[in-house]
Amino acid sequence: MTQLLATTAQQKLGIGFVVATLVVVAVYFVLHLRRRESPPPGSEIELAPNRKPYLSDEELEGPRLERAQLFVLAMMAIIAIGLPIYWLREPGRQAGAINGFAHRAEERGFELFQPADSTVHGAHFGCATCHGPKGEGGVANYSISDPANKDAPPRQVQWKAPALDTVLLRFSPEEVRTILVYGRANTPMPAWGVLGGGPMNDQQIDDLVAYLASIQLKPKDVQAANLKEYGTDGAKLFDAFCSRCHTKGWSYGESDVIGGGAFGPNLTNGATVRQFPARQDHIDFVGAGTEFAKPYGVRGIGSDAGGGMPGFAQMLTEDQIAAIVDYERRL
Repeated sequence: MTQLLATTAQQKLGIGFVVATLVVVAVYFVLHLRRRESPPPGSEIELAPNRKPYLSDEELEGPRLERAQLFVLAMMAIIAIGLPIYWLREPGRQAGAINGFAHRAEERGFELFQPADSTVHGAHFGCATCHGPKGEGGVANYSISDPANKDAPPRQVQWKAPALDTVLLRFSPEEVRTILVYGRANTPMPAWGVLGGGPMNDQQIDDLVAYLASIQLKPKDVQAANLKEYGTDGAKLFDAFCSRCHTKGWSYGESDVIGGGAFGPNLTNGATVRQFPARQDHIDFVGAGTEFAKPYGVRGIGSDAGGGMPGFAQMLTEDQIAAIVDYERRL
C-alpha cells in the first residue's frame, strides 16, 4: 500500500488501465460461460452466421455506414488534437525527469553523508562526523608525526575540517569530485573513490557531489556574513580563508610562521610580489583560483583538477580580496 501511494501519476494511470483491462476480460469470460448450451449438431447449417441473410445495400450504405464514419471521424479528431497536446507537454516531462533524477541523487548523497551511527536509511560513510551534520564544518581526530624527530611517536590533534556548504563556491564540481576520489594527502581527508583506493563507486561519488550542491549557501548571503564578521581587515581575512593552506599548523591550532607555507606555497619575504608583479593580477588570481593546465603569475603552473588554489570571488567581496592581497604582499 505504501509503494502504491509513492507511485507517480503516470504509474497510477498505467495501473488503473491494467486493472480496467483485467476487469473487462473477466466480465467477458463470465458472460461467455453463462451463454446457453450449444445447439445440436447439424443445426449450424441453418444457424451459422454465414447462412443468414445479411443487410441490404441500402441498409449498409445508410445510417449504419454514417455511424461508422462518424466514429472514425471522432477517433481522427482525438488523434489530431491529442497528439499535439501530448507533445506540447514533452519538454516539461523531460525537465521533470531530469529534476527527478537529480532529486534522487541528492537523497542518496544525503544518506552517504550521514555519520556511521545514523538512523537514516541507507549506506553511511560518515562525512558529517568531521564536516558537521549540515556541512557547516567541524573537527576530526588526526595523528601527526614530527619529521625532525622520527623516533617520536605520533600524537593526536583536533583538525579543523572545512565547511562543505560553501565548497562549490570555492571549487568547481569536477575539482570537488577529484578531492573526494583521491582525498587530500597529509590531512584527515582520505581517498573515498575506488580509483583512489576508497570504498565509493563512481555513482556514489556523483550522488555525494549532488547532495553537496543542494546544501550550498547563496554567494550573496555568504559575502554579507563574511563582510559583517571580518570587514576588510586583511590579517583577519587571511587567517580565516588562507592560513589553512599557507600556514603550517593552523588546521590543528598550532600556527607556525603566518603565510610561511604548508599545503600552499610560502607567501613571505616578497614571494607574492615576485609571482605577481602586477597587483591586479594577484587580485584576479585570488578571486578565480587556479584553472586546470593554465599558468598563472610568473611561471605559475596549472594544478591538477582537485589540488589547486580555490577561488574566493563568490565568498568575499572585491574589497575583501584586495585587502587579502595587500596583506600578502607585505608578508
